[in-house]
Order: sequence, then C-alpha cells, then structure tokens
Amino acid sequence: MTRIEELPVAIVGAGPVGLAAAAHLIERGVAVKVYEAGPTVGANLRDWGHVRIFTPWKYSIDAAAAAILRRRGWRVPPADALPTGDELCAAYIDPLAATPEMAAVIETGARIVAISRQGIDKVLSADRADRPFALHVARADGTVRRDLARAVIDASGTWTQPNPAGADGLPAVGEIDHAERIAYGVPDVLDRQRALYAGRHTMMIGAGYSAANVLLDLVRLADDEPRTAATWVTRRTDLSRLSGGPADQLPARGELGWQVQQLVAQRRITAVPGFATRAIRAGDGGLLIEGDSAEGRREIGPVDRIVVATGQRPDPAMTRELRLELDPWLECTRALGPLIDPNLHSCGTVPPHGHAELAHPEPGYYAIGAKSYGRAPTFLLLTGYEQARSVAAALAGDLAAADDLRLVLPETGVCQSQAVDAACCGGDAAAATGVVATVAQPRQRRCCAVTA
Repeated sequence: MTRIEELPVAIVGAGPVGLAAAAHLIERGVAVKVYEAGPTVGANLRDWGHVRIFTPWKYSIDAAAAAILRRRGWRVPPADALPTGDELCAAYIDPLAATPEMAAVIETGARIVAISRQGIDKVLSADRADRPFALHVARADGTVRRDLARAVIDASGTWTQPNPAGADGLPAVGEIDHAERIAYGVPDVLDRQRALYAGRHTMMIGAGYSAANVLLDLVRLADDEPRTAATWVTRRTDLSRLSGGPADQLPARGELGWQVQQLVAQRRITAVPGFATRAIRAGDGGLLIEGDSAEGRREIGPVDRIVVATGQRPDPAMTRELRLELDPWLECTRALGPLIDPNLHSCGTVPPHGHAELAHPEPGYYAIGAKSYGRAPTFLLLTGYEQARSVAAALAGDLAAADDLRLVLPETGVCQSQAVDAACCGGDAAAATGVVATVAQPRQRRCCAVTA
C-alpha cells in the first residue's frame, strides 16, 4: 500500500481555477499533479475565446498565480481592461502554464474518467481516509492508466455538459434528431461560424449572459447581412433581471443586459418570454419549435438554426465511486446550495465560503470552480480563486488561513427584495450555511426572491 502522504494532490482541469489551485499548493510546497482533458490548458475557455468577458483583469487573476508569474518577469495586464477568452489564455493562462513550476506538473490530453479509493469501492468504510485516491486516466492514444493521489481538487467545470433546449431538463422531442442545426453555448457567429448564421433566422433559447452575447453578435451580423434575424425565447417572463444597469458594479455586465433590452424595444430582436420548449421539428422550410406559454400550446418558426444557452450541469460519472453529499436539485455541495439557489437569490452574489462548505463525506475530495455551483448560474472567477486558496490552505494543514475567508464580489444590482437578509449579498457565510435543505424540508426563503 502506497503511503498517502507521499502522493501529490490531483487537480482535475487546467482552466483558470484549476491552475489557481495548483499555484496555491506549489507556493505552499505541496506536491501537485494537474490533469487536463483538452489538448491545451484553458481548453474550455478557448471554446468561447471570441467573447469579451465583463470581468476586468483586476478580478480575473489569482494572487498565487500572479506571484509565480511575476518571478518570471510577467507584466500585469491593465487592471480595468476587459479581456476576451482568447486574451485571457494568451496573456495569463498560457504564460502561467509555461512557468517551470507549473509546466512540470501539468499533463494535457489526460481525461479523468473515474475516481475511487485504492483497493475499495464506495460501500466500504474501514480505513477509507487512509487509502489514496485512484484516478483512471485516459489518454488520446486509447491507453488508460491508474494514478494515485492523496487528495483530489475537481476543477473540471461544467462547460462540456450543456443543458438541453427542453424546459423540463431533458432534450426536447426532436432535439437530438436536428442536432446538426442546433448549437450550444456561445458560437462565434461573427467569424468562425459566420457562414452558418449570416442571412439566416436564428432562435436563441436562454435568458443569461451567454444568450445576450450571442444576440448582440447576431444583431451586428445583421448590420452586414440584412436578412439575418434573431428570435429570443425564454422561460423567464421578466427580462429586466438580465441587467442591473448603473447599479451593477461590473459596468460591462450591466451594459450587456441593457443593450439587449434596448434592441428588443427597437424590435431588432423578437422576444418571446414565458415560453417552455417541448419539441423541435422540421416544417415550412425550417425548424418549428413547440412549447407552452401562458396562452397555452404555441408554435414558433420556422427558423434556420437554434442556439441553446440554458446553462450547464456537472457530469456525475467521474465521481460515482466517491461518497458525495450533493444538493438535491442543484447538484452542488449540499452546504453551498442554500447560498446560490437561483430560486431564492436573483442577485448572483454568494457569501464568503471555503473548504468547509466545499467538503464532502469523502475526505480529501473537493469540487471547486464552476463545478462547485452544480446547475446554479452566476459563477465568477473571483469565487473560484477564493475557493482554491481556502482548499489549498486546508490541504497544507493551515486551517487558520483556510478559514480566513476573503471573498468580496461586485454586486449585480438586480436584487429584487427590499429586505435583503444578512446571509445574502456578501453577508456572513456561517449564518447562511445553517440553512441546509433536505428533500423533506424545503429551503427557507432568505433574500432576493425571484419574481418570474
């Protein structure tokens, strides 16, 4: 049996948060190994690299990562500039991964397909915490090996697991059949995928910031290709929640939602709120979308293409043999659920939290970054960086630093409750985590009640 203390901490995912966790562990002298399924670091970022994020550089760089970079002569990008995903990779992620400290521990093209404990399955309890984690690593050449680790930080994210168009969480009838005409996430409609959208009618399904970016690009495309049209379908009836306007402490975020609302008012975007998609079928020279609205069953179309930006969800397959305690509906860590539940919090702000809220009954396993939010939206890099700092400190045995939570997020300006609870919008995490939901006991409504 391998001595567990001699093994590295395994980090799954070499995106910004995974690399931040590695940087914090390296700075503390803890051995680490980073596994990235894609061919390069930041693989998921590059999938939407054309998008300019609304978070400026000063909120997009982790402190420990910056310390490593500065020792190698790195120059910090302008604090208030807004990078694209590609610029985030080129100016930050790639230089960080290329430093000797990081390059020595990163393996790309290495997909973690399963995690368990060495020699035992999920059922057995005896001496469980003393056994190393066993990671099954699949390489692009088809080979599979088993690596051992003393702990696992899962920063694999959710980007590759998009939610479907179907309002019930399942693919709409016909969605899979018409997959060649449906895109998920944020396609590059102005450049790489321009030929698919120019001069065509696109339906956008989704009410978040990804949807807003696509809609704005479709309108820009229509300036050059006048026959380009966009229809915006949302389950939400109140589209004002997309923007906090001047109250948003990230001005580019507030501006993003405001611009879409103005384009709807100008009828450059056709908005169909309160529509729950049920089926997608071919007809009348395009795709027809059937769904339910306040007026009853309705059909929209025909359209040439559909873009679905309804969020993402975690993939549970990799951790099936681990003892995880997940929120019943968000699929995040149970303790984090009440803090980020979109049914209760419209503002998108989360109280400070760290290793304690991210822990599971499986000792030594933590999910951080977007995966820590499960199906909940509004995750920011700042949140992931503080998670990485706290978890790394805990794994290094520095519980004082791990418990010294420092997360302060820019407010969105879209809180819709006049009586905001202290456990929301930057309030005390310890008080908030006292509300732990179970299937039998619904969560208490604490703040920012969703009205639509």
